[in-house]
Amino acid sequence: MKKLYIILLFPYLLLAQSFLISTIELPKTYVQNLNPQECDDDCMEDYIDDHKIFSFLANASYRLEDSKLEEIRKKYISIFNLNSKIKNGKVKIALLLPYKKIGRYAASTTNASFAYLMTRNQPFELKSYKLETETFEDISKTIKQIQDDGFDYIIAPLTQAGEEVITNLDPEIDIYFPTINKKDSKSNSKHLHFGGIDYRAQSDILINESISPLIVFYDKSTIGQSLSKYQEEIFLEKEPEDMNSSVIKFLIPKRTTNLEKQLKENSDINMGTFFINTPIIKSGMIMSQLTLYDTNSTNILSTQTNYNPLLLSMTQYKDRKNMIIANSITQHKDVIIETNSLLGNDIVYDWINYTTTVGVDYFLYLLNGQKREYDIEIEDNQMIYPIKLIQPSVSRFIPYHLVSEDEI
Repeated sequence: MKKLYIILLFPYLLLAQSFLISTIELPKTYVQNLNPQECDDDCMEDYIDDHKIFSFLANASYRLEDSKLEEIRKKYISIFNLNSKIKNGKVKIALLLPYKKIGRYAASTTNASFAYLMTRNQPFELKSYKLETETFEDISKTIKQIQDDGFDYIIAPLTQAGEEVITNLDPEIDIYFPTINKKDSKSNSKHLHFGGIDYRAQSDILINESISPLIVFYDKSTIGQSLSKYQEEIFLEKEPEDMNSSVIKFLIPKRTTNLEKQLKENSDINMGTFFINTPIIKSGMIMSQLTLYDTNSTNILSTQTNYNPLLLSMTQYKDRKNMIIANSITQHKDVIIETNSLLGNDIVYDWINYTTTVGVDYFLYLLNGQKREYDIEIEDNQMIYPIKLIQPSVSRFIPYHLVSEDEI
């Protein structure tokens, strides 16, 4: 377990930013329901302490139906309960981190959470809890420790296996999964929130840009295999009466670097649409060999996986000029981006860091009612990200249908 100390670890942040975080506590507003006709100066002694300043007094009582009064009472009790989770005026958020499973994301999601909270004028405590494994025993023990330490909100960049354990555990504490989409979960809990990108929704939009034959490249990862199956199904459903529609799938093993057998002089794939469901390095290799073996691809489609500036440097423009990518990182907040950059963190292209930031923003809204920075719809505890189609141009990503950068 470790705590993040702002002044000791990151003193340069206060000098590098265009704003300073004040140590002066913000003023608080209190509303007292007082009847001026029944209250003299003496009764005010019960309310004047700790240097409170009164601007005016008002009688807030008026006749309402009992049902309306009960509705208002429940509303304000709910607000009080939310605000009571801010301990001593400080936002407290825990990070549940399976270091061995998520690797570098243990550090980057911590930095993303820290960078966002740094930009808000609100004292906070951000504490990470290390998970040795994603077993029921380890997760239940760690969540209990988090609760015992006084935290009510958890950011949990877990794998699918870890999410399934928490769903079965069904804890009464708010947990946000930046790595998991609710379509892949069986949870019905009001306490579990999901921020993962919807690859299926992205595939639905991309398939509209495809023609037959559809050639699908995928690897042995869970997401690669599930997407290849899903894309085949929705493509064949698009025009069920078209007997000429066909899907060809190529499983690309991890160590494969030569696709001559699959691509060279293969008339079955000529002039087709290629759907690539592989990590960025593998995708670059595939795209360069599509050009090498003259496949004459009509276009190349990809979900969020290949929205990465590395694609621009590792492929030639002719390899990627017909590529279309579905992107859900559509809202950019300059101050938050710059603060992440100071920590060596990326939320412009890295979707897990982006969804983590969105989750911290949402929890801060639940905690103190502050307006959300990210205007993203939430449906059934799942973040619904807008999807935009883009293309990798000569030197950057541009909106789909733009022929050149000069047209922007």
